[in-house]
Amino acid sequence: MHLSKVALRNYRNFSNAKFVFSKGINTIIGENGSGKTNLFRAIRLLLDDSMKRSALRLEERDFCRGLGDWRGHWVIISLEFDEVSMDEAIQALFLHGTGDIDDDEQIERSTYNLIFRPNQEVRGRLAQLDDGDSDGLASLRSLITIDDYEVVITGRSFADFNDNQVYTSIVGDFENVIFPTEFNPAEIGARIPPILSISKEISFTFAQALRDVVSEFHNNRTNPLLALLRHKSSEINQAEFQPIVDQVGSLNSSIENLSDVSEVRNDIKQTVNDTVGDAFSPTALSIKSDLSDEADKLFQSLKLFVAETDDGYEGAIHEMSLGGANLIYLTLKLLEFKYQTRNQPIANFLLIEEPEAHIHTHIQKSLFEKISYPNTQVIYSTHSSHISEASKIRNVNVIGKVDGRYEAFQPSTGLTPKQIIGVERYLDAVRSNLLFAKSVLLVEGDAEEILIPIFVNKALGLSLDELGVSLVNIRSTGFENIALLFHDDRISKKCSIITDLDSPFFDTNIIATDTEAEKNYKQSAIRSSHSGATRKVKFDAFCNNNAWIKPCYATHTFEVDLLLSKNNQMFVSAINDVYSDAATINTAKQELLSDDISISGKRSLTMANSSGKGWFAITLGQYVTHNINIPDYIWDAIVFSHQNFNDDILEKILSYRIKCIEEDLIIWREMVDTTTEQAPNWYADWNNYIQPRADALPNLKQQFESFQLGLSEIPDILQVLETSFPDNPIISLLRRI
Repeated sequence: MHLSKVALRNYRNFSNAKFVFSKGINTIIGENGSGKTNLFRAIRLLLDDSMKRSALRLEERDFCRGLGDWRGHWVIISLEFDEVSMDEAIQALFLHGTGDIDDDEQIERSTYNLIFRPNQEVRGRLAQLDDGDSDGLASLRSLITIDDYEVVITGRSFADFNDNQVYTSIVGDFENVIFPTEFNPAEIGARIPPILSISKEISFTFAQALRDVVSEFHNNRTNPLLALLRHKSSEINQAEFQPIVDQVGSLNSSIENLSDVSEVRNDIKQTVNDTVGDAFSPTALSIKSDLSDEADKLFQSLKLFVAETDDGYEGAIHEMSLGGANLIYLTLKLLEFKYQTRNQPIANFLLIEEPEAHIHTHIQKSLFEKISYPNTQVIYSTHSSHISEASKIRNVNVIGKVDGRYEAFQPSTGLTPKQIIGVERYLDAVRSNLLFAKSVLLVEGDAEEILIPIFVNKALGLSLDELGVSLVNIRSTGFENIALLFHDDRISKKCSIITDLDSPFFDTNIIATDTEAEKNYKQSAIRSSHSGATRKVKFDAFCNNNAWIKPCYATHTFEVDLLLSKNNQMFVSAINDVYSDAATINTAKQELLSDDISISGKRSLTMANSSGKGWFAITLGQYVTHNINIPDYIWDAIVFSHQNFNDDILEKILSYRIKCIEEDLIIWREMVDTTTEQAPNWYADWNNYIQPRADALPNLKQQFESFQLGLSEIPDILQVLETSFPDNPIISLLRRI
């Protein structure tokens, strides 16, 4: 038997989420605060026998904040199991509590639900409201408190709690004020008697994400070593243990008979007698040693000592490294799980929260690959790309945010086995970062991977990470192998594809005077152009009718289109890092500054290819300034992926750009002030360039302050920029948002 589905309605950060699980090892991936811990707690409420029964009684904070007013709504946690054993005792358990089909049939699927809902009196009052009576509903809801709620555990349900229409039909339509008169509809399942509990029939171990291992070991309730010893204390050989009992008794007597102890006892007795007299003094008074002779209590005094270094020194847990202590903790929890499975329960579940905490990357992968037990379902949650790399995409759930709501995505839904294999081959430790991202930018080469993050940071004062965009280098044009993950049926996250069309930027017609090298160069360009055109047709068809993917094309190549966006000076600055010969340097500079793209473009590619595009990108990155002109197709990709440039982000960008303008004005004025009479035309040109910007800056600042106060909009700021700062890099961005 294994857990096949978890449905959550209105529980903590999940308004409506469905998780799908397989036999064996499963992985939960999600950013910080996405709800991985909440999912595990929801499962534990129904399956973890170590949780207090009172935990089932939820609180106001357990309702999803997205509801606004939680009063009247239900929290539903529904677990579905597959491959339920045909064992007669197990069938009896599920038929009485959680069976999904007729009682005279054996079942292979079962459900187990926790429902937290208003009591019947409140549901009755909701049902009595007239349809559409919003005022009456508001008045009634204002009187509801958490004490008006009840906990119901059900099985044998057949409702799809993730279906909004089903939920509305069961709970009620709050928007239109229509509530059902059937208080216990059959589809939510039959109540399970308190005497029956799946948690008592299974093996369930939960290893939490550790924040303080030392505290865990010092707490008798959470100490994993003590849990193991307690388990063994019930199996202890009494013949072996009796000598210890005898020694404890002898030790207690020896302590009691110490002369100092006897003296203190006599002094206490005498002082009491002197204080209240014989009539009111105790008839007897002793000081006794209370060292227990019970195995369970004796085991509490045992501590674990571990040697991490080659010198053989064994230190206590608090002396270990964080990674070492975490590894020991996980090891003990796994051993606890092994002890439980010896009792041969009907199912074995092992939940491990963020096993990678403080653990070296090589150990992370080893942990994931080796923690596999027969007839056991393992569910991890993780932030580690090394663990996600080793995960099977068909056994992965990704938690992401869509329109302000956290949802669960199953990346392999609807994919063929061949497609799944293709995805898993591509998702190495670097590329698997896209599973954790809020949105994704796919690029095809090292140059884009290196320079685009620098461009964004210099232009906006924010990194791609701050925008929540993860850039992933596919290192080829096989984007479909990864991009197919982004789909309504799989991962609902925006993904932009940046690739080159490789259209020629020079005359490719072969003429009689062409050298053999020139002919080969032109023929290569023609082939690349045909490949680019074919790729565009394929990508456009691939992305058609998919709102989550957008292809963005460089007309020529990354370097050439970068040059065409008026970044010639940046390439010129890198000449000395590429060439050492003075003549070549001079020629390269003239060519890069040429208005003829067939000349400047060819030189930019020659420089890029001279030492490899990756190395040239690193070189070029040193000369990127805040006045970088990012090509339009890259802005298109960034805006599509990020989508929501909210006011907070725009304020940061605008504040940064105003600071950049102020810094430029200072530098330009210093340059003008140091200009000699030998360059009067240069002086006049620059002064005419600087003064209008200096005059317009107060107006820009005023518009920005108005925007901060909510008194103006982005179009107002854009108008000032276009009029007075027409070369500002963020104009292209603001026009798009």
